[in-house]
Amino acid sequence: MTLKLADTPSRAPHFSIPVELSSNETIAVVDPRATRALITLMNMHAVLGGAACHWGGPSAFAELMSALHGIFFAEAKRAGRPWHDLFSFVNDGGHCENGLYALKANYGFAGVDFSELKKFRSIHSRLTGHGESHLFPEGVLLSNGPLGSAFPQAQGLAFADALSGHKRVTVCAITDGGCMEGEARESLAAVPGLAAAGKLAPFILLISDNNTKLTGRIDKESFSMAPTFAALPDLGWDVVDLHEGHNLQTCTKTIAAAIQRARENPRCPIAIHARTIKGYGVKKTADSASGGHGFPLKSAAEVKGFLSEIYSGDVVPKEFLDWASELEAQVVPKAPMTAVLEQKVQVGVSKALIQKHQEGLPIISISADLPGSTGLADFQKKFPGSTQDIGVAESNMVSMAAGASKLGYIPVVDTFAQFGVTKGALPLTMAALSQAPVIAIFSHVGFQDAADGASHQALAYFSMVSAIPHTRVYALSCSDEAEALVGAAVDEFAAAVKNGKTPENYVFFLGRENFPTGYGASVYKLNRAQVLRSPGKPAVVIAAVGAMVGQALTAAAQLASKGVECAVINPSVINHPDVEVLRPLLAATQGRIVTVEDHQLIGGMGAMLTHALALDGIQLRVRSLGVKGEFGQSAYNAIDLYKKHGLDSEAIASAVRSLI
Repeated sequence: MTLKLADTPSRAPHFSIPVELSSNETIAVVDPRATRALITLMNMHAVLGGAACHWGGPSAFAELMSALHGIFFAEAKRAGRPWHDLFSFVNDGGHCENGLYALKANYGFAGVDFSELKKFRSIHSRLTGHGESHLFPEGVLLSNGPLGSAFPQAQGLAFADALSGHKRVTVCAITDGGCMEGEARESLAAVPGLAAAGKLAPFILLISDNNTKLTGRIDKESFSMAPTFAALPDLGWDVVDLHEGHNLQTCTKTIAAAIQRARENPRCPIAIHARTIKGYGVKKTADSASGGHGFPLKSAAEVKGFLSEIYSGDVVPKEFLDWASELEAQVVPKAPMTAVLEQKVQVGVSKALIQKHQEGLPIISISADLPGSTGLADFQKKFPGSTQDIGVAESNMVSMAAGASKLGYIPVVDTFAQFGVTKGALPLTMAALSQAPVIAIFSHVGFQDAADGASHQALAYFSMVSAIPHTRVYALSCSDEAEALVGAAVDEFAAAVKNGKTPENYVFFLGRENFPTGYGASVYKLNRAQVLRSPGKPAVVIAAVGAMVGQALTAAAQLASKGVECAVINPSVINHPDVEVLRPLLAATQGRIVTVEDHQLIGGMGAMLTHALALDGIQLRVRSLGVKGEFGQSAYNAIDLYKKHGLDSEAIASAVRSLI
């Protein structure tokens, strides 16, 4: 396979600062303040577009990345070879990718310029929320996003180089949170083991350690990572302590020396243990418990003050101030007013769990750093004694919950759907096999995690867990449904235990954005589909789940205005479809049905539902809307991706018309 990485930049950074190598050679590297300023400006564009962004992680990485890339490019120019012939670079810290985009723009690397940063995280940009090689192969060697996943792939790069006799140096940048993941811990043992056996090319692991994850300090919320890092020498790593992770000169000399040592002795990989400060450059974020994980600014009027603090009294470059003025002048369209009350589905989840805990049921919440996004934060604040954040470790979370389940608790686990189904599928299987079930709340399904991009967009979430025995899978469309069904699941779980039976696993999937609190269902019951629209003589049944319910109802209203009536149902339960509710509706439509989901067509709700209907002897004429074997990408809002992939109300209406 031919690498598509861009060649060594031909010019010095636009905003640069000189540093010395150990040989007393002076090279120009990117000014870290410029990186932080560019992160601020590009993030503000995305925020005004409606997308969330990250600040704390890339600000912590700024000096390390400036030094590292300055060394890469300087050595390549001396050797007269492409930089990627000498080095492989892998960023495991996906939240920090915007800092690398800013650095690349400073060099003009891969054709990225400052104007391209203004499209960051939009559907029109290759600069996605996390680094994605399928959209930006010139700038990203291996895709990242889920922490801990790129590090083992970097291990594979060094293994392949050793097999082919290529002495290229592999450098992998990772965060302390990433080192909590099971995949990363496996590589922490495997890399030095393979290297000692002569099976790896030179390898350097660059660790940004600031004792901070999304929800707060790692040692206070979970457990200290200090023993893990202290054990690295025993595992076979040559550990280099870099206490001044924000001293650019120290970073440069330390990294340059580590590269030389790795080349001299590839049988002993180097771990540079850099102490950094998440959110460095701005006091408010550096001092906050989360290190300013997300971008803290909500208004363009705040940008100039932020830039001034980044430059700490020095003159802010005119280009940045002009850019900030441009942002201030940008007209941000206001969301249309609606009489319908909207809120996150997560609100219903927390209400149900709080109510059931108050009723005396032994619910415990075991999280993996994302309760603020999944709806568990309110429960955890109210019942801290029934809560444990296990850190960035989704597999461990589910398995720990299974152990608690075996001893009589009702454990609730939570994370993004993409992490829950990929890293939690085996633990969910073993929980069922061990007769130690859990209740899972997996949020940000499908294209709902629009801005973060493909690595975070779960498009196979139903298929990955629906075949697990003794597991019930649900898609929640609104907070009313969430409150009713999650509460009912807890009751069923408790009743089974009381009667000496083993409960099922319950897996609830939900979106990220605001939705109507309800869609007019007369009743919410576990394992029952909801009829949301039932005209007297429907021409077609539209079956839509989760975030797609609103699009389906909009399509039905549009069609009705043109004389075409449709019934709309929310199947709700995915892997044990409710055929009884659908049978009379399909009899009225002569079997015409359109299924809609933000999931791959293969193995999705539509496939399971129509299969169950066919087995029941119902003759069908089907149109199925879903994702057609593709990855997603970043966009400011999910609707951009629904339109691109043919899942919005217009596409649904078109599918209905094609049946009649």
